[in-house]
Amino acid sequence: MSDLSREEIIALCKKHTMYTWTKNRTVQPKDIARAEGIYMWTHDGRRIIDWNSQLMSVNIGHGHPKVKAAMKKQIDDLLFVWPGTATEPRAKLGKKLAEIVPGDLNTFFFCLGGAEANENAMKAARLYTGKNKILSRYRSYHGATKECMQLTGDPRRWHNEPGSSGFVKVMDPWPYSFSWGETEEEITERNLVYLEEVIQMEGPETIAAMWIETVTGTNGILPPPKGYLKGLRQLLDKYGILLVCDEVMAGWGRTGKLFAFEHGDIVPDIVTMAKGITSSYAPLGVMAVSDAIAEHFQDNVFWGGLTYNSHSLGLATALACIEVMEEEGIVENAARLGAVMRSEMDRLTAKHPSCKVGRCIGLFGMIDVQKNSAGEPMAPFNGTSPAMAELSQYFWDAGLFTFVRWGSFMCNPPLSITEEELLEGFKIIDAGLDITDKYFEG
Repeated sequence: MSDLSREEIIALCKKHTMYTWTKNRTVQPKDIARAEGIYMWTHDGRRIIDWNSQLMSVNIGHGHPKVKAAMKKQIDDLLFVWPGTATEPRAKLGKKLAEIVPGDLNTFFFCLGGAEANENAMKAARLYTGKNKILSRYRSYHGATKECMQLTGDPRRWHNEPGSSGFVKVMDPWPYSFSWGETEEEITERNLVYLEEVIQMEGPETIAAMWIETVTGTNGILPPPKGYLKGLRQLLDKYGILLVCDEVMAGWGRTGKLFAFEHGDIVPDIVTMAKGITSSYAPLGVMAVSDAIAEHFQDNVFWGGLTYNSHSLGLATALACIEVMEEEGIVENAARLGAVMRSEMDRLTAKHPSCKVGRCIGLFGMIDVQKNSAGEPMAPFNGTSPAMAELSQYFWDAGLFTFVRWGSFMCNPPLSITEEELLEGFKIIDAGLDITDKYFEG
């Protein structure tokens, strides 16, 4: 029981702390007192479905007792030592990851989150190749640190420019306002022809790596078209460019496989991960590198270091989360319930004129809302609208937390969710779309 009232908690948070991606004078923070499973509770006792796993990260659900017990034990055993040490959780997690991460990704650098993982991966790619440029896509988000903002394509980058040199953006297979072709195969072929020309114009001898979110996250929940991952891998190999897959959101079972790149039957040179590896119970980011890159740094310095590299609490938390995922079939549950989510999205699209389309792979999903039969988004690019603001407020008032972004909203519940709970969430969404239907112009 808190010794502060709900009103005092909100007031003090607003007075003395800064919130992210917002004007702090206008922020209206949601108060949360506790969480368990797929649910959260406010300080006045309202139950809220966590329909976005917080930040697409609480994959095993809130408050799992096995993970909490492992964290308490690690607190009693060893909390922090400097990064140059050998510890039991470091040894065990490295071994476990080498066993379950596909291919020759057998060596790992531990940090505190996805942005740090991407920062260090940029260092590794540049040091290993001796080249500076990095390709990334416009529909992307890779973290909020300065370099990761330059790697990012979405509009949050604008206000963090100018940054350092060497970043080159390319169009995605799924651009916002046009298509590369009629079929997925045609889209893949044409996008890769375009990408090869960019590589030639930039000079392949200057390009260290290409970064992709294996499944585009906040900018659309967009799985790659058929053949794209294999075609991209072959194209980059042709020019000696590393492939880096950012699996911070898409990894750890979210797509119905442990890692999203497994859907494309490839293995990248570097993978970055965070979020789901600890279900966000404790901070942890990971850079996984191929055997060739790891061998390079046996005899060459990796010029990167962090006070909290290989922090014992984060590593022990990750081990416990992985055990839970394996014992409880969390990845398999995401794959199975992905079909239920697909069915519900199709049902809502048929029922509601304002529901344009739903996309999902596993339990990684998004629904687009339209204002007319021409498919115009209910809110503009990088903006909002009265309809989407009303929809967002309805979700919260009806007991569902998710992110409403531009003319879309997220569907990314914890992977531990049951079919009954999933349908409970879609029942709220069904009623919410009645609101946007009133704004539909025909």
